[in-house]
Amino acid sequence: MGLTGSVLIISALLIPAFPSSQAVYDLVILNGRVIDPESRSDSVRNLGISNGIIKTISSNTLRGRAVIDARGLVVSPGFIDLHQHGQDEENYRFKAMDGVTTALELEVGTGDIDAWYAQREQKSLINFGVSAGHLAARMAAMREPVKFLPTGDAARRAATDAEIDEMKRSLEEGLKRGAVAVGFGIQYTPNASRWEILEMFRVAARFGASCHVHMRHAGVKEPGSSIQALEEVISAAAITGAPLHVVHIQSTGGPATPKLLQMIGEAKLRKLDVTTECYPYIAGMTDIKSAIFDDGWQEVFGIDYKDLQWAATGERLTKETFAQYRQTGGMVAVFSMTEEVVTAAIKSPLTIIASDGILENGKGHPRTAGTYSRILGKYVREQKALTLMDALTKMTLMPAQRLERRVPSMRNKGRIRPGADADLTIFDPQSISDRSTFQEPARYAEGIQFVIVNGVVIVRDGQLEPAGHPGRPVRAPH
Repeated sequence: MGLTGSVLIISALLIPAFPSSQAVYDLVILNGRVIDPESRSDSVRNLGISNGIIKTISSNTLRGRAVIDARGLVVSPGFIDLHQHGQDEENYRFKAMDGVTTALELEVGTGDIDAWYAQREQKSLINFGVSAGHLAARMAAMREPVKFLPTGDAARRAATDAEIDEMKRSLEEGLKRGAVAVGFGIQYTPNASRWEILEMFRVAARFGASCHVHMRHAGVKEPGSSIQALEEVISAAAITGAPLHVVHIQSTGGPATPKLLQMIGEAKLRKLDVTTECYPYIAGMTDIKSAIFDDGWQEVFGIDYKDLQWAATGERLTKETFAQYRQTGGMVAVFSMTEEVVTAAIKSPLTIIASDGILENGKGHPRTAGTYSRILGKYVREQKALTLMDALTKMTLMPAQRLERRVPSMRNKGRIRPGADADLTIFDPQSISDRSTFQEPARYAEGIQFVIVNGVVIVRDGQLEPAGHPGRPVRAPH
């Protein structure tokens, strides 16, 4: 392929004296197959980038202080992950190597918006953002230490009216401080009343914030099925006017996933603002101490101890080891889905791709490092379950559109057009693939050749660059 994927950095001293009419860009990308889901364009073009912004798209040769020859490669908008729990340097490295330029923690969220953003400002490889979390607000209202997930009173008892009022104030303050959305993990708080959830939706609606919801129930067992759970949150959206986003539809729905997707499609036909997401794996992952594993979980998910895998060691659990780890807490993979369910969700025109990822010291779920490469390798190239254009739409444009009403800056992400942010992912469609596994989740994806965040190259020739911290906050006006 010759120059495929090579970069030429030209010293400022060596730049020739171009004619004054010839613009010289900070970075030029030549000869790439540029795919823009917004315009549905797919053609070989050259891009000129300056000051972190796409300035021009041209079939003519462009001049740049730095040049990437993307011959034989796809140039896509950078991938946007709406559901990424791991929000630190370790996780950002794996996201970048999977082509992600913006990773947002919108399901669990946080209780202190200002502190969360301050921790990452000018310290992040990729763009970052967070929701105001109902779980955090509930833990604080019940005077429980605010952790990732509740395990004490906040996980298991009904709230008083005074506590609900305190939660509302907490979410309102977070939204005033620029939270991207409101996050819910209702299955982790099974005794939260329907009224409590409605009250939180009412707060979100006042701010035009989407509600990113892990629903109350999973599976098909009635009462307490995923269908009933979806009815609850679609009703909450209809009553309050809050936009609804249902997280990981396939892991919550299991065999009922096609029915849930039908319900969402019908709600959209009736002009309700409802979206959803999925990830391309047959197992989820969560904390073994959470309320999800209270008595009756086997019947809910249609699985048993052998279908649980302890993240720290890779071992499958038994009744005895389940009881042991339930006392200590930690992440466990839950093999509760079939490949048929996962494929149906991925193929649906309703679903956004989002990872639900988190790695801690190299342990966790392979979706953190492999979600986007797996879609492009397994489901586009190998299985042809999706076209490349449709897959990229689910990974770039659709997540940007979900948020742009509340966060206007998202109108310049997920697109390749003049004026858009220079967040770009350049990959080889013939070799892109995920390498992370449940045994070895901390393995970089292959085939992502270049990743550019706000005009700065952070992955070059398939290797992470010491590029500093070009990631910027994704935040609502405040």
